[in-house]
Parts: sequence; C-alpha cells; structure tokens
Amino acid sequence: MWSLLKRTSAFLPLVISALLLALILVYLARMGNQRLPDEGAEAHLFQLLLPLQILIIAFFAIKWLPRQPKAARAILALQAGATISLLALVHALKL
Repeated sequence: MWSLLKRTSAFLPLVISALLLALILVYLARMGNQRLPDEGAEAHLFQLLLPLQILIIAFFAIKWLPRQPKAARAILALQAGATISLLALVHALKL
C-alpha cells in the first residue's frame, strides 16, 4: 500500500482535502460563520478543487484497482473518507 501511496493520483486527493480543510479553517477564523453577499475566493477555490479531486480519485480507481486491488481499495477508502468528511464539515457549518 505504501508504494502505491507514493503515486501522484493516490496522494493528491488527500493533499487537496487537507488544503480545502485549511481553507475552511482560515475562512472561519477571518469571517466567522456569517453569510456574505458574495461567495468570495474561498468558495470559488472550493468549487474548483472538489470536482478536480473527484476526477483524480476516479482516475486512480480506473488505473489501480485492476492492477493492485487490495492496496487500491485501502487508498480509495482514505480518499473517500477525506472527501466525505470535508463535505460533512461544509454541510454541518452550512457554508
């Protein structure tokens, strides 16, 4: 699993999730949980990076599930968990 995790398509979705989490935390520290008339740069970055993350996860699944199914499933679980927890945070905070 660790050798497969070194692949760009394996670790990049995890990096994107961490980046988006940091983006949310910085936004909350600066603005609080208030509604703004314009979404702002943070929301636009989120809206651009999340679909990109999902495409990278799909590419990883298509490429590595047939080759190394056990390791690929474990990494896909990490990627899906990071993505779902990020979406749950956004939903819980009503951002």
